[in-house]
Amino acid sequence: MTLEKILSPYDGSVVGEMPVAGPADVEQAIGRAQRAFEIMRKLPRFARADILARAAELLKARRDEFVRTIAAEAGKPLFDARGEVSRAIFNLTNAAAEARLQHGDEVPLDADAGVFEYQTTDADGRPASLADLDHAALASMRRRVGIARRFPIGTILAIAPFNFPLNLVMHKVAPAIAVGNSVVLKPAPQTPLTALLLQKLLADAGLPAGALEVVHCPVDLAEAMVRDERFAMVTFTGSAKVGWHIKAIAGRKKVALELGGNGAVIVAEDADLDLAAARCVRGGVVYGGQYCIGVQRILVQESVADAFIEKLVAKVEACRVGNPMEEGVDVGPVIDENSARRIQSWVDEALAQGARVLAGGSRERAVVMPTVLTDTRPGMKVEDEEIFGPVVTVNRYQDFDQAVRRAADSKYGLQGGIFTQDLRRAFRAIEDWEVGGLMINDVPIYRIDNMPFGGWKESGTGREGTRYAMDEMSEIRLMVINYA
Repeated sequence: MTLEKILSPYDGSVVGEMPVAGPADVEQAIGRAQRAFEIMRKLPRFARADILARAAELLKARRDEFVRTIAAEAGKPLFDARGEVSRAIFNLTNAAAEARLQHGDEVPLDADAGVFEYQTTDADGRPASLADLDHAALASMRRRVGIARRFPIGTILAIAPFNFPLNLVMHKVAPAIAVGNSVVLKPAPQTPLTALLLQKLLADAGLPAGALEVVHCPVDLAEAMVRDERFAMVTFTGSAKVGWHIKAIAGRKKVALELGGNGAVIVAEDADLDLAAARCVRGGVVYGGQYCIGVQRILVQESVADAFIEKLVAKVEACRVGNPMEEGVDVGPVIDENSARRIQSWVDEALAQGARVLAGGSRERAVVMPTVLTDTRPGMKVEDEEIFGPVVTVNRYQDFDQAVRRAADSKYGLQGGIFTQDLRRAFRAIEDWEVGGLMINDVPIYRIDNMPFGGWKESGTGREGTRYAMDEMSEIRLMVINYA
């Protein structure tokens, strides 16, 4: 097995080395995961929960190692890397709790008289007539119970992105373990080292061998795994283009897709402008804007636009840009220089089409300066596509309903935000804005890991969030018992 050097996005230095899996390695990993599933699916709830709980304690103890690995290979500022580890710890503890609680339901089988009469016969096989039955006879005949139980579905293929190399992996791995599945994980090519640390941590927590396999492999082998019918499910987080391709080639298996976004925020005239500006900067440019739920488009009411934009630009310009391994840095590099060039080209294209730059607008190698554009319009890439960089657009509106229509006019539908003191506006907006989550008096980047999370339209299918992902990764079997 060959080794690949993993490089820092900031300065190109070697962070570590990762074994590259070939066809035989992938085949062996799938085989180990399938064998491990036969163990996992029969483990009692407490055993699965205890593994996850021990893993959370180990992650607390090894926090610094994970933080520095994430910061180094993903180019994530230390503050945000620490936040990611904290979220991963919560993900583990929450999955442990949900593993103990997940259960099925009793299905009522005596809810309708007509159906009861049709489905019921006496001991000789003759149809029953309710009109001929007294209460005692009815009581003796109703003794049928339906039990719907959830069971793990099998080995799951998890394909993860670079921007949260621990916690977005955890959103796939922890629920899978909680319900008793095994996982083959293909981490992002830029950030596989964190995945290896997680694999070792879970093994130390008592996870059966093979229940989490990590394969760092070329695209053609990943595609072969997507097509492989030995997998019961593929769960993918990444770009819309790749995600919908995966769904097209996945065959009969279950597919969960958490894809791109184009997060919009509406700032109404009654908003707390300081809060709105601070949160829009946090959601738009921190960690190089590399969030699928990051702030990209801001619509602000005309009467407060000047004041809001002044605050927004000041806060963007106050962001500290530089080496993500240094304390206090807000914005480091994007994941590689090719991405930085693409982001810069979209900004330049918007400027050529009539947009104006209020802050930033330049780059140095893989570091894109936090950028604010105005006078942008639908049809520009910075408005229509997912920029995945530290660039926000800000434009004015007159009518709130018109702002909602513009915010919702996107092929994406992941999360959005509204700053207002009028909750009637919020309830009206959610009726027309097709997003998986709408944050009131906050920005779309807000996510607590037990929330149901996923998108509408091109932003994906299925839901993450511990309990919701566990439902996706399990199926119901119904048992009906006639004990009359």
